[in-house]
Amino acid sequence: MADAEANVALAEAAKPDARTVQVLRDLANRLRIRAIRATCASSFGHPTSCSSAAEIMSVLFFNIMKYKQGDPENPNNDRFILSKRLSFVDVATGWFGQGLGAACGMAYTGKYFDKASYRVFCLMGDGESSEGAVWEALAFASHYSLDNLVAIFDVNRLGHSGSLPLENCIEVYQKRCESFGWNTYVVDGRDVEALCQVFWQAAQVKNKPTAVVAKTFKGRGIPSVEDAENWHGKPMPKERADAIIKLIESQIQTNKTLEPKSPVEDSPQINIVDIEMISPPAYEIGDKVATRKACGLALAKLGHASDRVIVLDGDTKNSTFSELFKKEHPERFIECFVAEQNMVNVALGCAARDRTVAFACSFAAFLTRAFDQVRTGAILGSSVNLVGSHCGASVGEDGPSQMALEDLALFRSIPDCTIFYPSDAVSTEHAVFLAAKTKGICFIRTSRPETEVIYTPQESFQVGKAKVVRQDVDDKVTVVGAGVTLHEALAAADALAKQGISLRIIDLFTVKPLDVATIVSCAKATGGRIITVEDHYPEGGIGEAVSTAVSMEPDILVHQLAVPEVPRSGKSSELLDMYGVSARHIIVAADSGTGRRSPGTEPAPVTPPDTRLPAVPDVLYAATAASLGQDTAAARPRLHRAPTEISKPTPGRHHLVTEAGRTAATEP
Repeated sequence: MADAEANVALAEAAKPDARTVQVLRDLANRLRIRAIRATCASSFGHPTSCSSAAEIMSVLFFNIMKYKQGDPENPNNDRFILSKRLSFVDVATGWFGQGLGAACGMAYTGKYFDKASYRVFCLMGDGESSEGAVWEALAFASHYSLDNLVAIFDVNRLGHSGSLPLENCIEVYQKRCESFGWNTYVVDGRDVEALCQVFWQAAQVKNKPTAVVAKTFKGRGIPSVEDAENWHGKPMPKERADAIIKLIESQIQTNKTLEPKSPVEDSPQINIVDIEMISPPAYEIGDKVATRKACGLALAKLGHASDRVIVLDGDTKNSTFSELFKKEHPERFIECFVAEQNMVNVALGCAARDRTVAFACSFAAFLTRAFDQVRTGAILGSSVNLVGSHCGASVGEDGPSQMALEDLALFRSIPDCTIFYPSDAVSTEHAVFLAAKTKGICFIRTSRPETEVIYTPQESFQVGKAKVVRQDVDDKVTVVGAGVTLHEALAAADALAKQGISLRIIDLFTVKPLDVATIVSCAKATGGRIITVEDHYPEGGIGEAVSTAVSMEPDILVHQLAVPEVPRSGKSSELLDMYGVSARHIIVAADSGTGRRSPGTEPAPVTPPDTRLPAVPDVLYAATAASLGQDTAAARPRLHRAPTEISKPTPGRHHLVTEAGRTAATEP
């Protein structure tokens, strides 16, 4: 009781004087005027939303926050998160619900990595509190006792198109925040004196984040617009703007301003640029290592190269092998639990102002849930590394819900995103170290099955440079693969070599940027014939990337092998064969391109279905039959695809051939 009374007394003492209160009110009104003028000039913007938060902004920036005005990116400054990207806003949330997760990352970095005094403030609208990512972030901040974090809910009742579900039920917001373990205050968002007090009180609270639930009105201070619907995102009519501005100006009593407080300069000076591989990879050719495990080992090794490397995981650390990093660097591992959207937001916040080199790990299929967060990070130019394991049908028994077969398409669509797709343990280690030094969003795609090491420890790798792992002057076809399909390509090459047919094999290493020069050069050396093979759906994957890259080159034919439909559960090798991306299918495609057939690989006629591309295991027929409620014989047609026919290129035209045998031709 004595402590509570003491806090009340201190809060009273922290009240701003009358002059400061008036200046803060006047600054809020000046903000309203500027919002009205700016949106009228551009004929676009959100003056009503700006008006509801004007007092909150004036109190934060001119009474509470500590920062250097002329140096907005100073590492000692307090942080502020808003939906707009401004000089003092490190991570603009853009789409609703993303700001608090990024603020969590900044606060975590400040408390546990920088061990500094700066605080983090996140202003949110009540509309975005419907987003699940907000509640993921609330749970995260409470779990990690982020007492340097303040979330402000601007509860103005109205959303984009109408009133919100809770409208002005402030007590419900309060109870929800408190139930998540947050220290919570309810305040009149128009009362600058009360705002000053609650923000001061928040700074005294230890081991809990603070939520400030501020009751406001949309369009505050604008006659006939305040608390009215259908004004979201609309500038004031120009014929009314001058009168509105004059009315607001009449309420301003002083021309004074306030200087922000200077920050405590206790953030460490850091360097995340000069991170080098401390020793060559410790693998020998022929070792069998899953690239997901090699990635975990590489992250642990990278952690010794720089104490600013951090790893986040979404409760998959024993599958992604990020637990190997945690074992060696427990203080730099962040468990984000099953909340991938928040995990990516936290990573974006941790990486802001180049305070850390962040790697966020999960199954690649689960990372697709956070595509919107990745997209936002790319818009901001953030540097965050995402590691997606368990890609493709080669995941095996876990089935299609765990198989990432769309991830390359998603990440290829992200501007300036670098996509690493290593094929063995050596290239995986290089991918991790290169990602740590690469600006922008990076995605490392790793696989579940063990694959043989094919590179020596001395092999060097570069972003955007493929490896030609097998070549001869008599090569007939160029095969482009990555990950597990590279090893299928090598197996096909070994089989065909015994028959006197040689294949040129390319390991892409990076799917984006693509090594177009190497692909074109190899294609021209092999009669213009390319086969792409990938553990991914045809749409947006390696085949489409290569086809686009060579589309302006005459007389190059691209034959795409990809997973054509939603896979079923089974052994990895069986599924690769069942869905057309195994060595056997590469041999068939290569034979078609060379005008011959290898013994034992001839594709059967299209009809009857039972005779097409045999050797699908009976256990898979039985599983399919059970799922369809049919007998095994009836299920067989569902598990077969017609063999691919490759058409001959017409001189001067560009042909792209898909697995389904469709040929598209365009004029050069």
